[in-house]
Amino acid sequence: MITCYLKYIIDSHKIPEFEAYAKRWIPIVNRMGGTHHGYFLPHEGASNVAYALFSFPSLAEYEEYRNRMADDRECQDVLNMEIRNRSIISFERSFMRPVLD
Repeated sequence: MITCYLKYIIDSHKIPEFEAYAKRWIPIVNRMGGTHHGYFLPHEGASNVAYALFSFPSLAEYEEYRNRMADDRECQDVLNMEIRNRSIISFERSFMRPVLD
């Protein structure tokens, strides 16, 4: 299993727009074979940093998901919504593997 860890720098004046974006991605990732662990929005501390975590059984399955996104209408609708909203300033994507007992 691999977990994708996303750190977003967002426009702190557009948190509702980012939250709408986030709520749409969670079921998409789940529908496309992943397990979404949620988005985490600013509460205390930095007002412009958000996180997301989701897992796929393997890096190959994550890459397949990324390839299928281009042909998935719902994915494209959400990406286009964010292009219009411009709530995300930048993001970093990292992949982690769990340590389980």
